[in-house]
Amino acid sequence: MSDADAIVVGAGPGGSSAAFHLARHGRTVLLLEKNQFPRDKVCGDGLTPRAVKQLITMGIDTSPERGWHRNRGLRVIGGGVRLALDWPDLASYPDYGLTRTRRDLDAILADRAVRTGATLKTGTQVTGPILDRSGSVVGVRAIAPGGEPVEYRAPVTIAADGVAGRFALSLGITKRDDRPMGVAVRQYYRSEVRTDDDYLESWIELYSKTGRMLPGYGWIFGLGDGRVNVGLGVLNSSVAFGRTNFRAMLTDWCAGTPKEWGLSDPASVEGPVQGAALPMGFNRVPHYSRGVLLVGDCGGMVNPFNGEGIAYAMESGELAAEIAVQALARPEGAARERALAHYSTELRARYGGYYRLGGWFVKVIGRPQLMQFAARHGMPRPTLMRFVLKLMANLTDPRDGDATDRIINVMSKMAPAA
Repeated sequence: MSDADAIVVGAGPGGSSAAFHLARHGRTVLLLEKNQFPRDKVCGDGLTPRAVKQLITMGIDTSPERGWHRNRGLRVIGGGVRLALDWPDLASYPDYGLTRTRRDLDAILADRAVRTGATLKTGTQVTGPILDRSGSVVGVRAIAPGGEPVEYRAPVTIAADGVAGRFALSLGITKRDDRPMGVAVRQYYRSEVRTDDDYLESWIELYSKTGRMLPGYGWIFGLGDGRVNVGLGVLNSSVAFGRTNFRAMLTDWCAGTPKEWGLSDPASVEGPVQGAALPMGFNRVPHYSRGVLLVGDCGGMVNPFNGEGIAYAMESGELAAEIAVQALARPEGAARERALAHYSTELRARYGGYYRLGGWFVKVIGRPQLMQFAARHGMPRPTLMRFVLKLMANLTDPRDGDATDRIINVMSKMAPAA
């Protein structure tokens, strides 16, 4: 006996997206989340047009009247240059990005899944899988809000429990050390000067108040509500990875920003500095095994070029749901298994070559001399930087695009899949 057609573990963007699309296709789905909403998550809170497209697909109103703060593009600062790049005008994606705190975003997405028909159980900590005699997953064990153990059964399970990937680990699916990994920290500040910025701002060179160069890259994203999300990240290709106090580094960088921004004023701080890992480039595989599909950070799907995870979590959640719907329409056995196994194949086809390019990019920028050279010689060239924006944000039209789109698409196809 099954409790649902599918169980989704984790109600972040990937899990809620999967639950929404399963319910949209008429399938019964249990969405299990260990926390209660609203709840905070460590994130830059910036959404590129890839993520906006997913929100629109889910029928979510992204207007400013609904609390969303729109941005026109990306402002890049480095090499002594400040360059504002608008999001490309494409048929495949909208021409604007958004900011919204994860405290709001995740609750909105989970609510959308519930309104579409998913059953959400919060305060429910999944502890492991239920296996049949062949070793396939046929359900999950969990601890209910009252502390009592419970079991839920379904023919398909979607693991969307984040970077820790505890459900995947329980099946022996571990992380790959040969794939890119990053660490990021972020802090909220009150800043009336920067909060309404209509560009996401990326700093590819960071300096302390004393002028000392700091490792990594930084961002300042206006939230439109009087606050900004300020953070920095370091990749594992950098010698500073694992050797740096990232929280102290964030404070050092903010101390050197203009006083009127408010980032150097301790009285402007809202909440503690928080950090998280960024699992990139398919650093946990296989993405399908024994009835379980991995989605988002659980499957290491953060974009190595720019650290974006939300769009790929939602896209993989939609794909996992579509694969599951097709599989559930087949009889249990080899035919259904063949359909589910196609999930890994499709992920590699969509992202494998692009993520391989991203892995090479991570190795290059891990060398400070090369990064400084690229900043000083690339930043003064707007045409080149518009190409770089498309590449790093993975924003191209697959068929009707211009020459830069075709170059990026060919590069992604020619690169061996990650």
